[in-house]
Amino acid sequence: MKKNLLSLLATVTLSVGICQTPFFQPTSYRGAFAPAPTPMWTDAWTEWDPQNKSYPAPTMTVSGNITANTTWLTGQTILLSAQCFVKNNSVLTIQPGVVILGDKSVAGAGLFITKGSQLIANGTVAAPIVFTSNQAPGQRGLGDWGGVILLGKASNNNPNGINNIEGIPISVDTEYGGGTTPDNNDNSGSLKYVRIEFGGYVYQPNKEINGLTFGAVGRGTTIEHIQVSFANDDSFEWFGGTVNCKYLVAYRGIDDDFDTDNGFSGNIQFGLGVRDPQISDNPSVSTSEGFESDNDPTGTTSTPLTSGIFTNITDIGPLRGVLTATYAAGFRRGVRIRRNSNLKIYNSIFMDDATRGVYVDGSACETNANSGALKFMNNIVAGYGQRATETGTFGILNANQWIVAQGNDTLKTTVGILTTPYNFNSPDYRPGTGSTALAGASFTDAPIAANTNTTTGFTEVKKQIGYILLYPNPTSGKTTLMINSNINSRLEVSIYDVTGKLVVNTGNKEELFEGINQITLNTENLLSGVYFVTLNTTVGKETVKLMVTK
Repeated sequence: MKKNLLSLLATVTLSVGICQTPFFQPTSYRGAFAPAPTPMWTDAWTEWDPQNKSYPAPTMTVSGNITANTTWLTGQTILLSAQCFVKNNSVLTIQPGVVILGDKSVAGAGLFITKGSQLIANGTVAAPIVFTSNQAPGQRGLGDWGGVILLGKASNNNPNGINNIEGIPISVDTEYGGGTTPDNNDNSGSLKYVRIEFGGYVYQPNKEINGLTFGAVGRGTTIEHIQVSFANDDSFEWFGGTVNCKYLVAYRGIDDDFDTDNGFSGNIQFGLGVRDPQISDNPSVSTSEGFESDNDPTGTTSTPLTSGIFTNITDIGPLRGVLTATYAAGFRRGVRIRRNSNLKIYNSIFMDDATRGVYVDGSACETNANSGALKFMNNIVAGYGQRATETGTFGILNANQWIVAQGNDTLKTTVGILTTPYNFNSPDYRPGTGSTALAGASFTDAPIAANTNTTTGFTEVKKQIGYILLYPNPTSGKTTLMINSNINSRLEVSIYDVTGKLVVNTGNKEELFEGINQITLNTENLLSGVYFVTLNTTVGKETVKLMVTK
């Protein structure tokens, strides 16, 4: 009987817990924000309507390079009228509250921090540093100026460990990477409480600069509380490097929210991506994704491999709660992992994506997913336009089996997950009452054994007593608890909510026999949310997660 049920066993062994990296702050919730009453970390310093924000007139114009240590003082407004390179190992310090206006009349005016130089731009909650367009309120547009570019000496997988930022004439000033002797602890400075708006100049066809670009930036650099709004390419893009980042906002950009390439191996925690349904890239040039990740442009095995770790991300796509919504033609997925990337995403929420939630693209990435090198674990994929996940036609990875086996939840609706996520100007991205996002995070890659019954198509999880299956899960009413037990025991089944409160008890001891056992659980009186079904046996307790959706 057991052999018939367990006809396909796919075991995924996960080697390294992300909690072993001191950078990460463990959470019980999934997504970028803790539930109320904890304030959102975006409060007070972000700007949700930069198009109509009034900024002061310039007090100083910068029209050349910076070749010696320089400070822009609180109270100044800088008109940036050049492709300004901070070079010769100089340090540019920008004090809190300074506003930098990119001059639209100067082709690609932007700020480039060259290798060996540093940008110290530490704003505060009350006085963030703002990079924006010099155009009047109501007249600003994507790509009015060039953006902020940090170039470092860390590792990457370009030939000989060196490359140049695309679109700009090749010179020593546009070079990034430490060559054959990279410095992964390289320090390009510190950015805290910084907003970057309307950047992303098109220097050459299909070669735009992003809102904030990292070229082989090392982990000695500090990146915290950064909002990139209305970027004319990606909001954030990492070309190799090891830099760690926290509290990132990608707001209404045109291409990807978070793009990782060329061996990026840093850590990112707490990120928000919000899409405007009417702003996407031209699909003949590029499709717009929440995440896009490549090992390199042609998907080689060049090392270091792209293996960055992202956790606690909330990314909201163009559908914004309406599956039939119209949206710009370039929108596609919440996550697209391709070209031999080994990206790792945990404890995150991907909502409202146009065609699907997650796309494991290409045979190399399917192989990486099967091996456990590419990870997508304990996430929520909800409100997707067509399907939760997809792979190519290579037959190496069964996407539906894989996504469930990794502890992810797939929900057709986004109702109740977040509080008020669809108000552009006054949002609340915290989990709603009874939300699936209130629990389910994990910072340990515990081994998971997943078994898919080829008859039912549902995924079972192996526990000490055997294999346990809940179906349907999510459920709106009754669900069946199927246990393929390897013991004989007395059994008591209870259901607890996320606070630990007992909400359902079967009221009597069942006989658990070796082999197949089925018990019907009635959840009709439960509210939507996450629950935990506990099985009390003679060999101990086992718990499986249940989602109720109404």
